[in-house]
Amino acid sequence: MKLSKLVGDRFKERPANCLIDSHALMVRGGYIKNVANGIYSQFPPMKRISQKIENIIRDEMDKLDGQEVLFPVALPGSLWEESGRYESVGSELLRFTDRTGSKMVLGMTHEEASVQLVREYANSYAKYPFMIYQIQTKFRDEARPRAGLIRVREFTMKDAYSFHTSQEDLEQYYQKVYDAYSRIFARCGIPEVAIVKSDSGMMGGSISHEYMLLTPVGEDSIAICPECGYSANVEAAPSIIKNENKIPKEELKEVSTPGTGTIEELCDFLKIPAENTAKAVVYQKNSDDSYIVAFIRGDLDINETKLTNAVGEDIHPAVIEDDSILTAGFIGPVGISDKVTVYFDNSLEGIDYLVTGANKVDTHYTGFNVERDCPDAKYVDLAKITEGGICPNCGKPVINISRGIEVGNIFQLGTKYSKAMNFTYTDENGKEQYPIMGCYGIGVGRMAASICEVRHDDYGPIWPITIAPWQVHLCCLRSDDAECKEKADEIYETLQNMGIEVIYDDRKARPGAMFADADLLGVPVRVVVSPRNLAENVVEISTRDKSIDKQKTPVDQAVTEVQNIINKLTADINSKVNK
Repeated sequence: MKLSKLVGDRFKERPANCLIDSHALMVRGGYIKNVANGIYSQFPPMKRISQKIENIIRDEMDKLDGQEVLFPVALPGSLWEESGRYESVGSELLRFTDRTGSKMVLGMTHEEASVQLVREYANSYAKYPFMIYQIQTKFRDEARPRAGLIRVREFTMKDAYSFHTSQEDLEQYYQKVYDAYSRIFARCGIPEVAIVKSDSGMMGGSISHEYMLLTPVGEDSIAICPECGYSANVEAAPSIIKNENKIPKEELKEVSTPGTGTIEELCDFLKIPAENTAKAVVYQKNSDDSYIVAFIRGDLDINETKLTNAVGEDIHPAVIEDDSILTAGFIGPVGISDKVTVYFDNSLEGIDYLVTGANKVDTHYTGFNVERDCPDAKYVDLAKITEGGICPNCGKPVINISRGIEVGNIFQLGTKYSKAMNFTYTDENGKEQYPIMGCYGIGVGRMAASICEVRHDDYGPIWPITIAPWQVHLCCLRSDDAECKEKADEIYETLQNMGIEVIYDDRKARPGAMFADADLLGVPVRVVVSPRNLAENVVEISTRDKSIDKQKTPVDQAVTEVQNIINKLTADINSKVNK
């Protein structure tokens, strides 16, 4: 490809609306162009990167006996009504009606479509197990798209669905995909991806894992134990609290606490630590707006995902009006309305003395004891795990909280969808059974953007050789010099004939502009042809990652040296792939 013909411009200024580096570099480098909020078109460099990621994914999925299929983007709403998700999924699912008035959705995930495809075919145990996968456009109506391709509304994703006749068979296959995903990310140049336990969310199922690329700009928080290696998304990580009773038991006593609507104000007024308060966090059910109150130790925060799972349906932060059955700032479990659903977090268990709201303005109870004053209380893990918290695996108080981008996920779905959609097969004994399913996803564009986020410098991306848009960037510094252009043309033709992917900067541009564009395109190997070098019968070869810094190579050895460097860069990546 000649750079003079490459569609898309590169420019120096950082766009004002690009808050993270990968977004800015992809816009500046001519990779993507915004079409609408969270929707992008891809220029050729990004399309080439995406294709290479997709080919690596296909190779690994095919090795697992996966069979590629293709589901529609637009799906009948009736399929989602079968699974129960047409109503249960929130506004992220884009619903519309066609010209006949039929309900339709844009697929944000394709569990329903996968079941619909195979439920007539897979009617006998003899057809199992099998896995189907697709690489397809999806649409999720994100409320707050951000960070370029990392959180978008329209995206390309590989999603795979496996079907089994036993939980044991699913678990064996799940482990194969678990390992294949590690190979995919290593082959794409990010072997450091961490595998963490996660919450299954709207996907359902009992076991799930996320593949997280750790970076400060990540939108997910991960709990990591440096001692034993435990890792989990904070949404799924158990919060383990060991309480120390520093204040002895007392009788329950109502006290006046004017102007103490927050935990901080209350602690300052009563001169007690936050650990001896029971904070009320209030939500409402999406279905009927009824109140949910979660009581938690005052120094901790509610994990909304855990609370949603405990409630069993979607919730939202509460709006408490003046005439509400709750008294904002002074809510407590003693005397609370029986119209409110109440939960107690594990952090309150075993504390002898607590201060909690008395459900009256400017009033609290001191000496509250859950076991004595609310004997029917059941404890649930609702708290966020904290920095320095206790590791759920080894029990040491050393948890670190890091940020990360989710680049892949896998789920053991069980029979959630096969049961809901009446998908059965006949087993060896002639009995009807529900297939057991697994689900496995990777976002292609998000992975490319994430790699850019962790593989760049101040000047542009540093693409791994396996997914780079081209392998070699050839610069002819003087295309108006006959000898220089002739030699550059010759190298370009030879590289192409060898099957080496090369972008050739044949423009009449200043060297500084050429090198700035080369940095923005992030191609791993750079070859510079100039009159000065040709006077010494050499060309200049370097690598974008600085592993080779401007070495001079005889002209007649240049192509061989380029091939050697490509082989070395590829071998370096493959050496980190677990077989």
